[in-house]
Amino acid sequence: MNCPYCRHDETKVVDSRQPEPLVIRRRRECLKCGRRFSTLETVEQTALKVVKKDGTRVPYDREKIRSGLEKACWKRPVSEEQIDRVVAAVEADILDSNEREVPSRYIGEKIFKMLRDVDQVAFVRFASVYREFQDVQDFVEELGPMLVKNSAKKK
Repeated sequence: MNCPYCRHDETKVVDSRQPEPLVIRRRRECLKCGRRFSTLETVEQTALKVVKKDGTRVPYDREKIRSGLEKACWKRPVSEEQIDRVVAAVEADILDSNEREVPSRYIGEKIFKMLRDVDQVAFVRFASVYREFQDVQDFVEELGPMLVKNSAKKK
């Protein structure tokens, strides 16, 4: 860090505080002129983009995930906390990938897998929109493995 007074490039940190999350305020002292000054450090976050099916890129918006889940879980015994957990888990997975662009298909598949364990009706609702079901046969193909799994549990 350069001193704002004499432009010397060696300073020492005298005090650090965190006035808010992801921000650090540091009190520094120049090793040449001895004057003190403050700096604010913030985390620089890269803008995450979602690549849609048609190739367009839009900014990532966690509220879109939440909205889709709420629609799928409408009038189902799924709590806000369960929805929050799914949103947080999907978002954590996306951020852990360290990619600047994430395909919408990747996000949809993550939601798809997690929702299957939360509520099967909500899963089917989400699947019908996400997988763009055209007729009843599409539903049957998606539900087939789930029905086999449930009948095996009952035995």
